[in-house]
Amino acid sequence: MTRLPSPPVSANLRHMTKHFKIFGVIGGGAWGTAIAQMLTREAQDVLIWCREPEVAEAINTRHENTVFLPGVPLNPALKATSDLADLHLMDALFSVAPAQHTRATLQALKEHIRPKTPVVLCSKGIELKTGEFMTQILADELPDAIPAVMSGPSFAIDVAKGLPTAVTFAIEEEALGTELIAAVATPNFRPYLAHDLLGAEIGGAVKNVLAIACGIALGKGLGRSAHAALIARGSAEMTRLALALGAERETLSGLSGLGDLVLTCSSETSRNMSCGLALGKGERLEDILAARNAVTEGVATAPVLKRLAAERGVDMPICDAVADVVEGVISVDEAIQSLLMRPNKMETV
Repeated sequence: MTRLPSPPVSANLRHMTKHFKIFGVIGGGAWGTAIAQMLTREAQDVLIWCREPEVAEAINTRHENTVFLPGVPLNPALKATSDLADLHLMDALFSVAPAQHTRATLQALKEHIRPKTPVVLCSKGIELKTGEFMTQILADELPDAIPAVMSGPSFAIDVAKGLPTAVTFAIEEEALGTELIAAVATPNFRPYLAHDLLGAEIGGAVKNVLAIACGIALGKGLGRSAHAALIARGSAEMTRLALALGAERETLSGLSGLGDLVLTCSSETSRNMSCGLALGKGERLEDILAARNAVTEGVATAPVLKRLAAERGVDMPICDAVADVVEGVISVDEAIQSLLMRPNKMETV
């Protein structure tokens, strides 16, 4: 994959953003709020759509997402709404609705989006019912929109606080991508231009499932050696699937693949890894999810990922084991034993 360097944010580039001055963000969770905060700056207007009216009200009046990103002051210039119709004049949209709700959200947006509007997909997952990635759902529901994918190692809290972060920004048209990046980038938020949308999506979806596996290993006290092995062999599984689906190998070694995998599998603040930690310590999945107000995408992605891998003949034993655990087919201990008893083999991708 040809990965172009992210352009610096400078006066020379800012004139290129004449087409992108008004941004809409779809989804008032932690990640959507962080993206909206990052986009809000001088000469750029940002409107975030929140499904919950109380979240929109808190952003508008208290300048804080008290439900999903509490304790982080937001730019007072950031505005929120709970009416999708208010997004009808946006120059570009960032779709951050949970993966399993993306289709319904885009369907509701149909009457309120202009043709050829760029829609930057930021949700990481695979639709359980259809096995489709977010770009496929966008093509189904809004075929006149221009798809892009933004993915990489980026915790919402870090981006919202303006801490240094780098991501992949995948889009087919290089000139349009360069202009969008010029509007998005800051010295502390660096998007790298790429064209492999599917590869970026695969990395973002699969790493959530692998993070559950890594959490289970640490929760069971299996040690850091096992944890590192899961990341390495999980990366191989991710790459095998990407190649089978027509994505590019290089994408999976970049920010949206290996970068996001390492971050999510190495931090207990990750929703997916923390879910695995709790499972490894013996907690029930139903209780873990019931105690959360945010979506743990890997739980929904694991079963459809197992199905997709089987259909394509791709060997993904770690992801398959996670799917079996979250569906209640086998216990955590049985999953660990099944992986440890696999026959020895040549180390390959």
